[in-house]
Amino acid sequence: MGLDLTLFMTDWERLSAIPVENRVQALDDTTWSPELDDEYLRYGPAGGWLWPPDPDRGSAWCAEYNFFTTTGAYSPHARAGDAWADIRLLVDASAREAMDTLLVGLIWGADPADDPALTGGGGFFPPSTGRGLPHVLLVRPPEAVPGKARAWQQVEPHLKKLREPFAAECEGWAGRPNTFEDFTALLREWGDVTTDTTHRGWGLVGLP
Repeated sequence: MGLDLTLFMTDWERLSAIPVENRVQALDDTTWSPELDDEYLRYGPAGGWLWPPDPDRGSAWCAEYNFFTTTGAYSPHARAGDAWADIRLLVDASAREAMDTLLVGLIWGADPADDPALTGGGGFFPPSTGRGLPHVLLVRPPEAVPGKARAWQQVEPHLKKLREPFAAECEGWAGRPNTFEDFTALLREWGDVTTDTTHRGWGLVGLP
């Protein structure tokens, strides 16, 4: 079985109030399950934000994002990140800088040696022990998300310019997105995620 990605946007103040050692479990406890299917508020039939039961109409402090373009696996995100690493030097410098800003720490450049999120979010989550405490895949506090949303606004109008570099470096290669359309569809989802999260002033957490 491969690694999965469960992505949350969350009210950082509420999450911070939970003891560090209980934060992963608190997020896991809000994850969608078949028993709660009828109670979730869905923003689309196949994906989008899934909200936990909210009897108080406003008390929800996090939401899970269900990607339209993946089946929950982490590998499509990793493949997209690898594709960007392949083509970035073939992209105009201004677009490259914006795409770097958007993707770093989300699906590109996430090396445990460079990113404290992979060993507990710099102390925001408990470090992985391999005994029921998995490493988190990404941690982006509220102050780190608006820059990514702004970068997406710069990137989106220029996505078509990535087609030729993608065809030259990625098309048909194992370990890369199957098509340019698959690649850009996933980028658009991350653009939507960072935009929605910025509007709420929340942060992002990715769990395996």
